[in-house]
Amino acid sequence: MTLGRKVLFAVVCAAAVATVYAGQPLLAQVGDDLGVPDADLGWIVTSGQLGYLAGLALLVPLGDMVDRRRLIAGHLVLAAVGTVLAALAAGTWLLLVGLAVAGLFAVVVQTTVAYAAALVTPDERGRTLGMVTSGVVIGILGGRIAAGALAALWGWRSVYAALAVLLVALAHLVMRLLPPDPRTDRFTYREVLASLSRLFRERLFLARGLMAFFLFASFGTLWSGLALPLGSAPWHLSTAQIGLFGIAGLAGALGAARAGRWADAGFVRAVTGGALVLLIASWPAIGQASWSLWLLGVGVLVLDFAVQAVHVSNQHLLAAAFPHRTSSVIGGYMIFYSLGSALGATATTTAFAITGWTGSSIIGAAFAVCALLVWVWSCRGRDGTSQ
Repeated sequence: MTLGRKVLFAVVCAAAVATVYAGQPLLAQVGDDLGVPDADLGWIVTSGQLGYLAGLALLVPLGDMVDRRRLIAGHLVLAAVGTVLAALAAGTWLLLVGLAVAGLFAVVVQTTVAYAAALVTPDERGRTLGMVTSGVVIGILGGRIAAGALAALWGWRSVYAALAVLLVALAHLVMRLLPPDPRTDRFTYREVLASLSRLFRERLFLARGLMAFFLFASFGTLWSGLALPLGSAPWHLSTAQIGLFGIAGLAGALGAARAGRWADAGFVRAVTGGALVLLIASWPAIGQASWSLWLLGVGVLVLDFAVQAVHVSNQHLLAAAFPHRTSSVIGGYMIFYSLGSALGATATTTAFAITGWTGSSIIGAAFAVCALLVWVWSCRGRDGTSQ
C-alpha cells in the first residue's frame, strides 16, 4: 500500500460521500429555488441517506463477491448519474430521486474502506483506516466549504455538476492506478447476505453499530440543521459563509486521524469512552449558535473530533474481529450510521421549525448521551476490554 494509493482511496471516499452531504449548506437556496418549506428541507439530505441505506444492505456485500477495483469504478460512474439528475432537476421530486440514486451508489465509500483494510497488514490497519477515513471527513466537511463557494458563484446546481465530473474522473484513475483484487475466495450473494444477517446477533457488532447510530444522529443534527440558524436573524449568512464552518469541523476531524494509531496501540475502549464524553460536552457550545459564532466554532471542532475518533475506532475493531468479511461487516455497521444520520437530519429541521436551534441542540445532546450509554453497556460484556 503506497502513499499514492492511500491518497487515491481517501479522495474516492471524499468525492463519494460529498454527494450525500454537499446539499447541507445549500438548503435555504434550494428551498427558495424550488419552493420547499423549511420543515421539509431535511428531506433533501434524508433522500440521499435513504439511498445510502439501501446501498449498504444491497450493494456493499458485493465487495465480498467480485473484484473490488471494478466495483469501485462502476459505482463512482453510477453515483455521477445521480448527481447529474440532481443538477438538472426542475422540481423537488426529481431532485430527491437524483440524490437518492447518488446516495445509493455513494456506498462505494464502504467498499473502498474495506478494500484498503484488506490490502494492509494488521499492524498498519489503524493508520491506514485513519488516513482513508480522513477522506470521508474531507468529503463531509470540506465538501460543504466547496459547495457553499460554488453555490454563491453559480448557484446550487453547479455543485452537483462539478461532483459528476469529479466522480467520472476518479473512476478512470481507479482502473488505472489501483491493483486488481488479490482474493481467490469469493462468495455467492445469498451467502453474503446470510453472513450479514448473522452479524446482527454478534454482541460486538451490535454494540458498535448502536454507538454509530446515536453518534451520527448527533452529527446529523448539527450539520443538517446548522444552515437554518446561521441563515436567519441575527446572522443572515450566505451559503459561502455557512460553508466556511466546515473549516472548524475539518480541523477537529482531521485531528482524529490519530485515533487510528491509538487503536493500533490497543486503546480502542479508552478512545471511544473519552470521545463520547467530548461529544456530549460539545453541545452546550453548539447551542449558542444564535448568540456566539466563536462558541459555535469551538463546539463544531470538538464534535467532529469526537465523532471521527469513535468512527475510526469502531471500524478498526470490527475489521480486526471479522477479517474475512470486511465488506459485509463495514457495510452492516454503516447501516446504523445511515439510519442515525437520516434521523438526525429530519429531527433537527422539524425541531428548528417548532422550537428553534435550542430544541435542535437538546436533541443532538440527547443522541450523544445515548451513544455513551451504549458504550457503558458494551463494556459490561464478557469481552469488555476489547469493546
